[in-house]
Amino acid sequence: MSFNHAGKLVARALKQEGVEVLFTLCGGHVMAIYDGCIDEGIRVVDVRHEATAAFAADGWARLTGRPGVAVVTAGPGVTNAVTGIANAYRAQSPLVLIGGQGPHSLQGKGSLQEMDLMGVLKPITKWQCQVTDPKRIYELVATAFRQALSGVPGPVYLEIPVDVLFQSAEPAEAGALPVPYGGRSAQPGDPHRVAAAAELLKAADRPVVLVGSQIRWSPQWPSARAFAEAVGAPVYLSGMARGLLPPGWSRSRKAALAEADLALLFGTPLDFRLNYGGAPTWSDQCRLVQVDLDPAEPGRNREATVAIPGDSGAVMAQLLTMGDLGADKPSRRDWLSLLRAVEEKQFSKIAPALTSDASPLDPLRICAEVDAALPEDATIIGDGGDFVATAASVMRVRQYPAGWLDPGPLGTLGVGMGFAMAARLARPEAPVLLFLGDGTAGLNLMEVEAAVRQQLPFVVVIGNDAGWTQIRRGQVQMFGEERSPATALSFTRYDLAAEGLGAHAEYVERPEQLGPALQRAMACGRVAVINVAMGASDFRAGAISI
Repeated sequence: MSFNHAGKLVARALKQEGVEVLFTLCGGHVMAIYDGCIDEGIRVVDVRHEATAAFAADGWARLTGRPGVAVVTAGPGVTNAVTGIANAYRAQSPLVLIGGQGPHSLQGKGSLQEMDLMGVLKPITKWQCQVTDPKRIYELVATAFRQALSGVPGPVYLEIPVDVLFQSAEPAEAGALPVPYGGRSAQPGDPHRVAAAAELLKAADRPVVLVGSQIRWSPQWPSARAFAEAVGAPVYLSGMARGLLPPGWSRSRKAALAEADLALLFGTPLDFRLNYGGAPTWSDQCRLVQVDLDPAEPGRNREATVAIPGDSGAVMAQLLTMGDLGADKPSRRDWLSLLRAVEEKQFSKIAPALTSDASPLDPLRICAEVDAALPEDATIIGDGGDFVATAASVMRVRQYPAGWLDPGPLGTLGVGMGFAMAARLARPEAPVLLFLGDGTAGLNLMEVEAAVRQQLPFVVVIGNDAGWTQIRRGQVQMFGEERSPATALSFTRYDLAAEGLGAHAEYVERPEQLGPALQRAMACGRVAVINVAMGASDFRAGAISI
C-alpha cells in the first residue's frame, strides 16, 4: 500500500519537467521515487550497472534535446555512475543524476553506504545540491533542470537522503510546481564581432568550416544548412554535428587545415582531435574565427583572430545576413576543386577493402555492408576503439539530430548499450544500430538481458578481432609481439552469450553471410547480436591511441 511520501513529490516534479522515462539500477535508498513514478506515468527502465543508467540519460539528452534522468542508490550506486557523468560532462550533455544518501539525521555516524558523494561529483558536474527538506523538492528539481540545460549544457547532481525521501509529505505542503523554462533560447554573438568575422570570410581564398557538437544545443541549428550552401567552403562535421549535412566532406580535412587561410570553428574545441591548433596540422598563416558557448574557450591552444561567445546556429544565422560571403570567388572554386580531388584520392585508397572477400572480414567491408543495409532514419551508435573509428569514416549519417552517437572527447568505452536503449525509447519508430568492438563487448554485454526483458530491440554488430586493437597495434610496434601483455583477447563467441540472455544471435565468418544476417536481425523485432569474425587491416595504421 502506497502512502504520500517525498518520493512522490520528486516524481511529480520530474513529470512537470516533461520527463517520460528515467534510468536506474534499484536501491533501497531511492525506491520511493519509483513508487511516485508509477503514479505519474513515468517509465522506469532498469539496467545492470549504474554507469549504463548514466549513459542512457546522456543518450536521451542528445537524442531529444532535453535533459535525461538517472536515479541511483547511495554510495557505490553513485560512484558506479561516475564514469557516465564524467563522459557527459566532457561531452557537454545535459542530464540530471539523482543520488541516494544515508539518513540526514544520522549524517557522520557511518550509516550504510554513506560517503561524501557531493565531493565526488563536484569536479564533473555543473551544479550539486542536497535536499534536506521535502518542501524544497519542487524548487530544487526545477533548478537542476535549468542548470543542466542553460549556458554550456552538462550534468548536474541532486542528492536526497533516504529519510527525506520517505518522509510523509502532502503535495500541498510543497507549494506550487514551478513552470519549466521550456528549452534553450538562442544566444547570438556580438554584432561587431560577427561583422568582423564576415569580413574575414569574404576576403578568404581558402576557408574551412568545422562544426562540432554544440550545434546540437542551438535552437537555430537548421541555419547551418543554409550557411554551408552560402559559404562556398568545405564544412567538416564532428561529434553530435554528424548528419547535419548530406554526406560529403570528410576525408580531406587534414589537407584543408594544412593549406587554409581562414578557419571558422563552431562549437568545437581545439583539443587532441585537432592537434591543439598547432603545426603541422595547421598552417601558421591560418586565421581563426572561433564561436563557442563558453566565453573562455576561444583562444585556448591557438589565438583566435575573432572570438565570438554564442551558440553556433545563431551566429551562422547572423553571418547569413552579412551579404555575399565570397562563395563565388574564383579562388574559392579552385579551393573546392582541389579538395574534391583529395576526397576522391583518399576514397580510392579504401575502395578495394570495402568490397573485399577476405575471411575473417575486413573491417571496412563490415562497415560498408552495414551502411548499405540501414534505412535513412536509423540511429547509429559507436562504442569502441579501432572498429568504431573505422565505422565513423565509412557510415553515411543521414538523420539529424539523432543519426549518430559516440562517447565524445572523453573516449569512454561502454556507452553503447545505454545509448541504444535510450534511442529505442526516444525514437521507437526508427531502427537502432550499435557498433561494438570486442573489447567493449566485455564491458556491457549483460545489458542485453535488460533490453530483452524490457522489450527495447536494437541491432548490435560486434567487430571481433580478438584484441584491443587500437592500443595493441602501437604496443606491438613499440615493444614487440612478445612484450605486449593485456591487449590480446580470444575470438570469443559473444553471440552465444547474447543468445543465452534472450537475444537473436548470429556468428558471421564470411562476407556473404553478413548482409543476410543483418536483414534477419533488423526484421526479428528483438535485440539482435551479430558477432563478426574480423581480420586485420592497415586502414588505421599510425592512428594515435593517446
